[in-house]
Amino acid sequence: MNPKIKNMLITSLLVLLIILLNVLVILKKMLNPFYRFFFARKQPLFLRTPEDRFTGIENLGYKFKSRYLDLPLGSSAGKKQPRMHYIDESPHSNIPQKGIILCLHGEPTWSFLYRTMVPSLVQAGYRVVAPDFIGFGKSDKYSDKTNYTHEMHLFCLKHLMDTLNLKSGVTLVCQDWGGLIGLSVVKDLPDYFSEIVVMNTGIPNGNNRSKLFFQPLKTLQTFVPFLLWRSCVQLLENNIPVEMMMSRIMKYPASISKAYNAPFPNSNYKAGVAQWPLLVPLMADDPVAYHMNEVETFLPTWKKPALIMFGDGDPITRGQDKVFLKLIPHAKHVTIKGASHFLQETHGPELSENIITFLK
Repeated sequence: MNPKIKNMLITSLLVLLIILLNVLVILKKMLNPFYRFFFARKQPLFLRTPEDRFTGIENLGYKFKSRYLDLPLGSSAGKKQPRMHYIDESPHSNIPQKGIILCLHGEPTWSFLYRTMVPSLVQAGYRVVAPDFIGFGKSDKYSDKTNYTHEMHLFCLKHLMDTLNLKSGVTLVCQDWGGLIGLSVVKDLPDYFSEIVVMNTGIPNGNNRSKLFFQPLKTLQTFVPFLLWRSCVQLLENNIPVEMMMSRIMKYPASISKAYNAPFPNSNYKAGVAQWPLLVPLMADDPVAYHMNEVETFLPTWKKPALIMFGDGDPITRGQDKVFLKLIPHAKHVTIKGASHFLQETHGPELSENIITFLK
């Protein structure tokens, strides 16, 4: 069969599947008020994952000291506040510190994703800070997904950076949603940053009408993988099977898949996982689109060093490296051969080596 025809048939079938999933989503939304009326139970404002869920992760390379920052969120006077988890690893005292690297994860991962990169970056003389966004990892989780907004994540990251005095000489390393949040902070606080490293992410702003009109097939092929993922999330909501997704789709070993699922003892903890895909702008008037438009305007003014590293096997962000290179023509471009979406998991040492070389 002609490859072009084959691609058209696959795309058409996936579009039909997306339509079917969205029909089910509509039916679910119609029935949801009745379900909630009979079965809804009160929930705490936020949840804290028991520490024993993370037993054994040090055997997988996550041998870092856990640190926590209480966040000034909410209005419950005298009650505990949600806390943000992060790791903050510095070089040994006999190694001169060369700079600060801020590593940001995406959906549905956490700082565990960077475990094979941190040691070599620290050994090379860099202080490495890697937070878990609220709703992920060892950070607390709001039980209601409407609490998860782009503004909330931006505030938490800025508050962490100010508290740790990360106000100059910071190298941003970002991937997936870490890119949307990280680059939003860079355009707001450009003096805090000295370099940016962009991996497997994008700048979605909802301005897709002209692309769909002039290049319908190419545009559909670009967006179908994410739309399929988004439709599944809308249908499953807090029941997203994180461990199964990592083991069956990403083909990670059972121990690794279990570690990625460790932050979520049950579905009540997955509101952040369920909300992030729905915050990606599809329409021009979606709230996050404002920040993405500002990022798109800001990046051509970025004259400091930039490194663009994308995996050649990622169906979600395929082609987005070209978008970044167009906005930052002076950026260094590296393609990570054989890397899929979570390139830190499979190619961590290679990424670290590229970052160290780039910073030199």
